[in-house]
Amino acid sequence: MKIIGLTGGMGMGKSTVAKAFRRAAIPVFDADATVHALQGRGGRAVQAIGKAFPGTVRNGAVDRAALRVLAIPDPTAMRTLERILHPMVRAAEQTFLARARRARRPVAVLDIPLLLETHGERRVDLVLVVSAPRSVQRARVRKRRRMTNAEIDSIIARQMPDAEKRRRADIIISTGLSRHHALRRLRRLIRELQP
Repeated sequence: MKIIGLTGGMGMGKSTVAKAFRRAAIPVFDADATVHALQGRGGRAVQAIGKAFPGTVRNGAVDRAALRVLAIPDPTAMRTLERILHPMVRAAEQTFLARARRARRPVAVLDIPLLLETHGERRVDLVLVVSAPRSVQRARVRKRRRMTNAEIDSIIARQMPDAEKRRRADIIISTGLSRHHALRRLRRLIRELQP
């Protein structure tokens, strides 16, 4: 089974690319969705996060806005949060890959925003980076999320620069020109990956 590592900064268009893989019947592991589930009501990470970050759990779920206020500006707090979440996400990823192998899938995709930052490229056959100009990235994030410019800048600053991700990529999908252009390139790639 060929494993594709899908990555790119926030607002680069990774979700659109992941949807295209799913439409082509290629299984996609979504690390962000896994984190949301771990932090949701009854999630495996709720208790540990509540202990490490008092006041961030309400009604059995992590209040993500409250957690952001504590963790995003503080590198030590972010490392604590990552030590809680990353092993749980990794275990879910391994379960996903085992299921894909049992189903004899020829290709599987790991959609992991911090793939390169966490040295996840060692676990994949190809690194696919989704990229767009910085102005497009910021506009997309502002449109989609309720975040201040300072929060957006803080998250982008924690991520590997786009130029470095592009340098380390095996495949680059540029989403800054048009959705049609990006999807046409992606459909060609999917055809090449399929046996």
